[in-house]
Amino acid sequence: MDTIKLAAKKNCRIIAHRGLSHIECENTLPAFVAAGNRSYYGIETDVHITSDGGFILLHDDSTGRVAGGVDLPAEGSSYEALRALMLADKDGRVGRTDLRLPGLEEYVTVCSRYEKIGVLELKNHMQPKAIEGIVSLIRGMSYLDHMIFISFDLDNMITLRGLLPDQKLQWLTGAYHEDIHEKLIRYRLDLDIQYTHLTDEIVSALHRDGIRVNCWTCDDPDTAQRLIEMGVDYITTNLLE
Repeated sequence: MDTIKLAAKKNCRIIAHRGLSHIECENTLPAFVAAGNRSYYGIETDVHITSDGGFILLHDDSTGRVAGGVDLPAEGSSYEALRALMLADKDGRVGRTDLRLPGLEEYVTVCSRYEKIGVLELKNHMQPKAIEGIVSLIRGMSYLDHMIFISFDLDNMITLRGLLPDQKLQWLTGAYHEDIHEKLIRYRLDLDIQYTHLTDEIVSALHRDGIRVNCWTCDDPDTAQRLIEMGVDYITTNLLE
């Protein structure tokens, strides 16, 4: 099992979605390390705030899908309770002791060791104090300059922009409309959009206003090549490289 190599990436940068989730279980240290050992520009993951203020990496709002049916709420459980879970492997079996929910510090450590850009999605709405804590942890690890923050929640993006005037921030969305474009300009945000909603005209219009374009989650090499020809700046993928 391996990645699918893209023929020509031009200036497009490839982001490993939830780590190299085609090969290893999503949002785990093995998935981050697998991406680190390959040519990816960045490694994407998702962070939740636990009930006791910890930073746990998990896409869903609860653990059932990845923990063999053991279903704990990400934001209603303690950090240690979530860390104690053993996750299911790709075949659905539970037993690999290295498959746990990582903490934010571990993820940043892997990104730093393999010199990868971190692409960190803030899941759900977060209070400013929690966002300040995430920023403080990454700043304390001297890795803020190598991070891109993303979120579907515009308030999260506005809070981050206030804290980090020069940081790379990408507003996540499933679709495109003019209201989004206006807000991207107002808050100096880039765009992270579902790839099926992109056209040459949209990419060109965004680029004219200095807005970079990331797109998710493209796993078809022919489609990825068309996106590259459009001029997208990043492609987020589970298995392309």
